[in-house]
Amino acid sequence: MATGYLALVLHAHLPFVRHPEQDEFLEEDWFFEAITESYIPLLGMMERLVRDEVPFKLAMTVTPTLCAMLQDSLLRERYVRYLDRSIALAECEMGRNRDHDKLRGLAEFYRRHFLESRDRFFQWNGDLLGVFRRLRDDGCLEIVASAASHGLLPLLQQSPEAVRAQILVGCDSYRATFRAEPTGFWLPECAYHPGLENILRDANLRWFVIDAHGLMFGQPRPRRAIYAPGYTPAGPAAFARDRDSSRQVWSAAEGYPGDPAYREFYRDIGFELPGEYLWPGSSSVVRKFTGIKYHRITDRMGEKDLYDPAAAARMAEVHASHFLEMRRRKMDELRALDFDPVVVAPFDAELFGHWWFEGPQFLESFIRKAAHGRQNLRMTSKAQYGQEDFQLTTPTDFLAGHPTQQTVAPAGSSWGENGHLGVWLDKTNSWIYPHLHSAAERMTRVARACARDERPWTDRVLKQLARELLLAQASDWAFLIKTGTAKHYATKRVTDHVLRFNRLYDEFAGGNVDEGFLANCEWRDNIFPDIDWHYYV
Repeated sequence: MATGYLALVLHAHLPFVRHPEQDEFLEEDWFFEAITESYIPLLGMMERLVRDEVPFKLAMTVTPTLCAMLQDSLLRERYVRYLDRSIALAECEMGRNRDHDKLRGLAEFYRRHFLESRDRFFQWNGDLLGVFRRLRDDGCLEIVASAASHGLLPLLQQSPEAVRAQILVGCDSYRATFRAEPTGFWLPECAYHPGLENILRDANLRWFVIDAHGLMFGQPRPRRAIYAPGYTPAGPAAFARDRDSSRQVWSAAEGYPGDPAYREFYRDIGFELPGEYLWPGSSSVVRKFTGIKYHRITDRMGEKDLYDPAAAARMAEVHASHFLEMRRRKMDELRALDFDPVVVAPFDAELFGHWWFEGPQFLESFIRKAAHGRQNLRMTSKAQYGQEDFQLTTPTDFLAGHPTQQTVAPAGSSWGENGHLGVWLDKTNSWIYPHLHSAAERMTRVARACARDERPWTDRVLKQLARELLLAQASDWAFLIKTGTAKHYATKRVTDHVLRFNRLYDEFAGGNVDEGFLANCEWRDNIFPDIDWHYYV
């Protein structure tokens, strides 16, 4: 009988949000929230599975911008301050709700949650990337490379040098951070355009993930649909996202996260209680999330009931069992076609814990149940079942065991709305791209002109030009402008990076660079310390 495989791929990414020019900055909370609610719980989950000798395989991207923030000493210090304030607020809430048993219990729940996050952070010496490397070395986690600043590559292809730099700088960052050669590559937003595989091949990458229609509309049509990778004509293999598996997990409307038992994301005391109580002594009265949320989803249109962590945990177990059964049924259907199918289910890592608070519990339960099911089958005659249960795998491991695959030239695609690029290119954000294209052309021009210039001053200026361009190209800014969630901040980020780039370029071209301005740019945008600007030549 054929064997089925499931590849879970978690994409951990945040834009580079670091503001040393201010003592506190609202958007840095995005990073602190993701550490507390997603990254620490996911790493803790994997450590428990290893400790309990539960066999599992996961693939996970940790993007270069996220790696830079996780390594930054300033942000680490600010994260500890964030946790200390969260613990103090939870203690205040315990006192404020002392006459309300359920609310006091929830405040105690959050205090434990923040304390456990702080304890783990110090236990790991603040080095989350070191934990990722250790899990990689244990053989259960494949870490995947990605583009330098999460630039949407099809929208940058007017400048092939800009696309190449996004990929090659991303791979260099991977090597520096994880001390190994990357094998797979996460295309930002799973966005692919024909010809991209040539750059991936030149970077010695073996596979990438695209959306289902990118493979299904490929030439020739894939014989095994999306349940086997296709080698592109240049060599790297394209794995296709299984939308059914993904939708069941991430969709708040159709999937598990919308269950009434789960915690309501948007009901946070940061928007309900007086500002002077929440942030005493703070000069800012801007409303923001605190992470303390007392309500469950309940009825989306009605009054919210109080959250019950124990009931939510039980529901996560139920959903893990259901997800396991659905994957088994799918594998049974596919195995009947007499080949070893692979179902690829990629997710934003921040879904687990941040957007869906119970997500890490669901994922751990699913992995344990899947491992237990395989152990039971090994102990029982397979003939009795007429099947073999599926295995968790990674794309690299699957290719190693199944090196013979069809050659397919994929079609342009993304995992955005309707499978195209409309989220990142519409009337609200299209103004970005002429500026990005102009800056990319200037970057290529100056890099070629200085290709043989080995003076330290030239190297220093061109490194900063490359940093400013890469940061301006992040897909996050167009997304935030389109959705309106942080429109003004995203607009300012694009504008500031382009302005800094243009000023540095003009000063350098005129032979009169303001050293103070250059130093300020290096201090403010200190990502990619060893960036190779020659990729633009």
